[in-house]
Amino acid sequence: MRRTLFILLAWLLVPAAAFAAGVPASFSATRSLLIASSSPGNAYAAGISVVLTAPVQGDFLAFGGSVVTAAPVQGDTLLLAGSVQSRARVGGDLRAAGGSVDIEEPVAGDLVAFGYSVRDEGRAKGSVFIVAANASVLDGASGPVTIYGNNVLLAGDFAGTVHIIASGRVALAASTTIAGTLSYEAPEPATIPASATIVGGVTYTNASYLPDVGTSRILAFVSVAFFILARILGALLLAGLLAGLFPRLAEALVERVYTGRLRRILLTTLLGFAILVATPVLLLMLMLTFVGIGLALLLLVLYALLVLLALLYAGILVGGVVARRFARRETVLWHDGVLGMLVLSLIAFVPLIGPVVVLLFSLFSAGALLQLFFHIAFPHEDHTPELL
Repeated sequence: MRRTLFILLAWLLVPAAAFAAGVPASFSATRSLLIASSSPGNAYAAGISVVLTAPVQGDFLAFGGSVVTAAPVQGDTLLLAGSVQSRARVGGDLRAAGGSVDIEEPVAGDLVAFGYSVRDEGRAKGSVFIVAANASVLDGASGPVTIYGNNVLLAGDFAGTVHIIASGRVALAASTTIAGTLSYEAPEPATIPASATIVGGVTYTNASYLPDVGTSRILAFVSVAFFILARILGALLLAGLLAGLFPRLAEALVERVYTGRLRRILLTTLLGFAILVATPVLLLMLMLTFVGIGLALLLLVLYALLVLLALLYAGILVGGVVARRFARRETVLWHDGVLGMLVLSLIAFVPLIGPVVVLLFSLFSAGALLQLFFHIAFPHEDHTPELL
């Protein structure tokens, strides 16, 4: 499929005579390029700014930030730039791609244009194919016209059929004439003045580009799944980082689970619960006083940090317990944190039981972290571990 699309784009963009053998060609490339000498054959140019002021008897290909053709080209023309301006007649096909494409003079062959804004004032003798956010064909066309865009404006005399697929508005200028049929898809009917003439009739297909209920549900599900996956991956990375940087802190948490009695584990969990519940109440009370606003903001930052560390170290605690239980290893490594956080994230998806288990591990981690930080800040025992 990709190969087919590539071949199609190459056929649309690259002139057929560009690879012809035996045709004299000139090559020019510089920062600011002014082509003031006539070329008897093909001409190829590249630069930040390219301006053609001399006729080209063959094909002309230009690539740059800004390309302006102010002299006629007898053959095909291919222009690739951020800004494209075709101000002279093109004897063959014109293919242009850029942020803005402005065509002011006639094109003897087919016209193919891609850009954010495409404005065609040069009547093309062949077919017209335009893909742009804002497309304007202001002098009609002698062949069939196909436009894919957002807002589309038509003016002039069109000798063939016109087919439009638009996600925005479609409008015809006054006195516009279409000898063939006008078929278009858009969210709303086109603006067609009374003075416009459409010989072949109008075929309108109401195409709403807003997703339906089923598509909205699929998009919502994909968005939620992506958010959950990103959150889990972020938690795995942070847990592995903390376990690798501060292994002694993780080992101290695991040690409290293994050596502590059930009563001590429950008290530690209750301490974490009391801190997580009482702190918001304390913050509200401090916010009522002007003096306490600054202290409340500081406590709010510390509270958010404690909640984050409690969740992360809950996963590290699970990984450390698994390592001690099955690997018979007391040291906590970074991959233990990743594994534990993954296990805890999977447990969280179990209905009813999972969130309760995660909450209990987090409350215990919060209480244990507070106790360890307190002993580090105010050491009263000689055997206080070096955790950081």
